[in-house]
Amino acid sequence: MNFTLNSQNTLPTDGTQGCLIGRAWIPHHIAGPSPVLLKDDQVFDLSSEFSTISELLEIDHPAQVLANLELPSVGRIDDLLANTTDNPNPSQAYFLAPIDLQVIKAAGVTFAASMLERVIEEQAAGDADKAQNIRQVVQSVIGDSLRSIQPGSDKALELKQYLIEQNMWSQYLEVGIGTDAEIFTKAPVLAAVGTGQNIGIHPKSEWNNPEPEVVLVANSQGKILGATLGNDVNLRDFEGRSALLLSKAKDNNASCAIGPFIRLFDDSFNLDDVRACDVELEIKGTDDFVLKGLSSMSQISRDPADLAQQTLNENHQYPDGFVLFLGTLFAPTQDREKLGGGFTHKVDDVVRIHSPKLGTLYNTVTTSDKAKPWNFGISSLIRNLKQRELL
Repeated sequence: MNFTLNSQNTLPTDGTQGCLIGRAWIPHHIAGPSPVLLKDDQVFDLSSEFSTISELLEIDHPAQVLANLELPSVGRIDDLLANTTDNPNPSQAYFLAPIDLQVIKAAGVTFAASMLERVIEEQAAGDADKAQNIRQVVQSVIGDSLRSIQPGSDKALELKQYLIEQNMWSQYLEVGIGTDAEIFTKAPVLAAVGTGQNIGIHPKSEWNNPEPEVVLVANSQGKILGATLGNDVNLRDFEGRSALLLSKAKDNNASCAIGPFIRLFDDSFNLDDVRACDVELEIKGTDDFVLKGLSSMSQISRDPADLAQQTLNENHQYPDGFVLFLGTLFAPTQDREKLGGGFTHKVDDVVRIHSPKLGTLYNTVTTSDKAKPWNFGISSLIRNLKQRELL
């Protein structure tokens, strides 16, 4: 990125009026990641109270508890943001992805528009050149019929039968309007990159896009405690060739971005704000290409609380909590180079994802083989916390 992150271009529109938490790499005598609280213009180190974000979210009413703690300052928010890049100065503190031990889950095809695009990918077998003609055929049959359908309802079953008769039924529509949501593991624990860092596209992908999403943050009991933003980087050609390539389409080095911070629920922000929020996307390329889009959570097909319940329940637990990408309305079809070719990323694209109450997540596109290798996993975190006497 050819600009510097700061409070004005990163924080929510109401600044630090809400309860914002995150993680920062702090160069103590033994450097390491610490949970942090953003308050006024300062960043406060929470590690003396909570060694991980996961631990913090297990307490009752975390926003209320944090409001009453006396904590040491790490520095000014703007100073840490200025050093939050893909190549930070290691002698100064900088922000990381705001989660640690939580499992990174994602819900797929939760919006009507994304359902249509997944069907198109499948019909085109991952070939972007075929997508435009197929898009016209699919839309002529399905049209707007998905928008008013409640997943799992009698109307959904009637639509399913009609689409089967029209040879338009798809596995993506099964999870889009059927009883069971698509919930998958997006990335391993600790693999997410934060704001200011590069995101990775598989070097063999020729048709791909960002997926700007709201990300729920929940504890081990499944209680939703806050939200943040995410980029569920997606390879349309890989998944379009076969749904069995989902893991390769979704989980590559640096292919999951989360941030900039978690906004905990309090008097200023709650789940209804999540249900009503808009997520803006802007992509700027070095070729002067600009793409803008909007994903409105009000158009989601499944309620966020239902998606969270389908993630953690009597059949599956997450002892360290989880985060859940809620899906996106946005599926870019704007031609970038040739007519009918649609959109795909280029190296050095700058991706901006913004929502007024959650702030702004910035990432620059590279290929996964050129992104920084991921080498700080769970064992590294445990060793680091032990060395810092935080365990």
